[in-house]
Amino acid sequence: MTALDLSSAVAVVGTGTMGQGIAQVALVAGHPVRLYDAVPGRAREAADAIGARLDRLVEKERLTGAERDAARARLGSAETLADLADCALVVEAVLERLDVKQELFRALEEVVGDDCLLATNTSSLSVTAIGGALRAPGRFVGLHFFNPAPLLPLVEVVSGFATDPASATRAYETARAWGKTPVACADTPGFVVNRVARPFYAEALAVHELRAADPATVDAVLRESGGFRMGAFELTDLIGQDVNESVTHSVWQAFFQDARFTPSLAQRRLVESGRLGRKSGQGWYDYRDGAERPEPHTAEPADRPAYVVAEGDLGPAGELPALIRAAGIEVREEGGGSGSLVLPGGGRLLLADGQTSAELGGAIHFDLALDYRRAARIALAPSETTSPRALAEATGLFQALGKKVSVVGDVPGMIVARTVARIVDLAYDAVARGVASAEDVDTAMRLGVNYPLGPVEWGRQLGLWWVYELLGELHEREPSGRHAPSLALRRHTHASDAGEGTPS
Repeated sequence: MTALDLSSAVAVVGTGTMGQGIAQVALVAGHPVRLYDAVPGRAREAADAIGARLDRLVEKERLTGAERDAARARLGSAETLADLADCALVVEAVLERLDVKQELFRALEEVVGDDCLLATNTSSLSVTAIGGALRAPGRFVGLHFFNPAPLLPLVEVVSGFATDPASATRAYETARAWGKTPVACADTPGFVVNRVARPFYAEALAVHELRAADPATVDAVLRESGGFRMGAFELTDLIGQDVNESVTHSVWQAFFQDARFTPSLAQRRLVESGRLGRKSGQGWYDYRDGAERPEPHTAEPADRPAYVVAEGDLGPAGELPALIRAAGIEVREEGGGSGSLVLPGGGRLLLADGQTSAELGGAIHFDLALDYRRAARIALAPSETTSPRALAEATGLFQALGKKVSVVGDVPGMIVARTVARIVDLAYDAVARGVASAEDVDTAMRLGVNYPLGPVEWGRQLGLWWVYELLGELHEREPSGRHAPSLALRRHTHASDAGEGTPS
């Protein structure tokens, strides 16, 4: 089954931001496009708005004048659903309500031909449930674009329980012909991206609720140590707190209130207060005129230690001894031990491992980094019994490596480590449950939410035993089930000893 021929008309029902974006993608790809909206006059307004965006593309030399004129000639608006009768594909982008979508597709089924592909852009509803209202659900599929649709490459092609494989293949190939990167996935709550991404928000909110760090510090650590494009608090402000919380709540309910997807009370209170992020002027941050952006906690300069003793295997932080030597600090290697850096004053530095620093006699945990060489910031978590000298030497050590240092509260797993471990776990679980292939999960997370690595690849680089053991320690300390390692991760972790730890 191949992509739709460019002579085939594509209809978009619902002309808000997403509908206009999808229409522009199909239009620029070369299709005749018809817009329909239940509100009279709105489809014509949307066509004018798309025309204006085409003008801007010409100004930016991304389209020629001739291409723009041809695209405008292919764009039209429909007064009634009956005007869509000859379309080969109808994509819906209306209100996220099951009854509204079902009613729309029942009406469309009475109008379009039997070979017309019907698609929903839903991000949170069941494709199976929407398609269940149809007489012929085999031609119904999810085409989940990401906002802004003309710019973001990812499209999740979602097969409902009754979707014909040929329909899913045709939708997949059409999305690819439009210049997008499609991933095939099953109809489960959140599909790929909104399922696997939940810990990115949840763990940041948990650290904040435990009063371990303020939003600005958490965001800085996620960006400058974890390698994420944006921190969780600034990203939810951009998305809209109400939108992000609604998706989290929807996924949680769809999974029968699975503890792994539990919403945040702190975010609920923010939404209830009307602080929805950028669009309302206030969220976790203040966006009103004249408001100052809060700075992350950054430690004052401290003296570098004269030497460190590297004991045992530092795991994902194994490159640190070489970086310390390159900074002109003596490294004394000692075998054995649990994997730590011992400072001249006797303080011990350990990579975040799911335990608290207090449990380890006043040791200091440091957070995971995507790349310790390039990381601009490192978080340290001392306990109440950590000596001032040990904290000063630890701070001076990382500052000598060119890093800013943020001192945070003593929470198990810190910030980046607990976040990445949970994302890896949900990715392995999704693959095991047939949501998508490992390759598609990684592609979806890199392109859909700009993760620096796909989570399956990230888990392999970190070492699955490290991820598994960190989550096990977290689960022991917070036994709600939220951090319990999945069966899939357990299986692949043990299989990794035999070189079989990557899902397919």
